[in-house]
Amino acid sequence: MAKKGNRVQVILECTEHKASGQPGTSRYITQKNKKNTAERLELKKYNPILKKVTVHKEIK
Repeated sequence: MAKKGNRVQVILECTEHKASGQPGTSRYITQKNKKNTAERLELKKYNPILKKVTVHKEIK
Protein backbone atom coordinates (compact mmCIF):
# COMPACT_ATOMS: atom_id res chain seq x y z
CA MET A 1 0.00 0.00 0.00
CA ALA A 2 1.32 3.44 -0.93
CA LYS A 3 2.10 5.92 1.83
CA LYS A 4 0.60 9.38 1.75
CA GLY A 5 3.44 11.60 2.86
CA ASN A 6 3.72 15.20 3.92
CA ARG A 7 6.33 15.97 1.25
CA VAL A 8 5.30 18.42 -1.45
CA GLN A 9 7.17 19.75 -4.46
CA VAL A 10 7.86 23.52 -4.37
CA ILE A 11 9.36 26.03 -6.80
CA LEU A 12 11.93 28.56 -5.58
CA GLU A 13 12.37 31.83 -7.51
CA CYS A 14 15.14 34.42 -7.19
CA THR A 15 13.99 37.63 -5.49
CA GLU A 16 16.90 39.84 -6.64
CA HIS A 17 16.50 38.88 -10.29
CA LYS A 18 12.76 39.52 -10.19
CA ALA A 19 13.31 42.99 -8.68
CA SER A 20 16.07 43.93 -11.17
CA GLY A 21 13.79 43.63 -14.21
CA GLN A 22 16.31 41.67 -16.30
CA PRO A 23 14.89 39.12 -18.76
CA GLY A 24 14.74 35.46 -17.70
CA THR A 25 14.29 33.86 -14.30
CA SER A 26 16.29 31.69 -11.93
CA ARG A 27 14.11 28.90 -10.54
CA TYR A 28 14.82 25.70 -8.63
CA ILE A 29 12.50 22.79 -7.86
CA THR A 30 12.83 21.10 -4.48
CA GLN A 31 10.74 19.31 -1.86
CA LYS A 32 9.69 20.25 1.65
CA ASN A 33 7.82 18.60 4.47
CA LYS A 34 4.68 20.71 4.89
CA LYS A 35 4.07 19.32 8.39
CA ASN A 36 7.46 20.54 9.73
CA THR A 37 7.78 23.66 7.54
CA ALA A 38 4.35 25.26 7.20
CA GLU A 39 5.63 28.71 6.17
CA ARG A 40 7.18 29.51 2.79
CA LEU A 41 10.67 28.19 2.19
CA GLU A 42 13.56 30.64 1.69
CA LEU A 43 17.02 29.38 0.66
CA LYS A 44 20.24 30.85 -0.71
CA LYS A 45 20.91 29.38 -4.16
CA TYR A 46 23.19 30.23 -7.08
CA ASN A 47 21.73 32.46 -9.81
CA PRO A 48 23.58 31.72 -13.09
CA ILE A 49 22.29 34.89 -14.79
CA LEU A 50 23.54 37.25 -12.04
CA LYS A 51 26.51 34.93 -11.38
CA LYS A 52 26.19 35.07 -7.59
CA VAL A 53 24.38 33.45 -4.68
CA THR A 54 21.00 35.08 -3.98
CA VAL A 55 17.89 34.46 -1.86
CA HIS A 56 15.29 32.28 -3.53
CA LYS A 57 11.74 32.21 -2.09
CA GLU A 58 8.97 29.71 -2.57
CA ILE A 59 6.27 30.74 -5.06
CA LYS A 60 2.63 29.64 -5.32
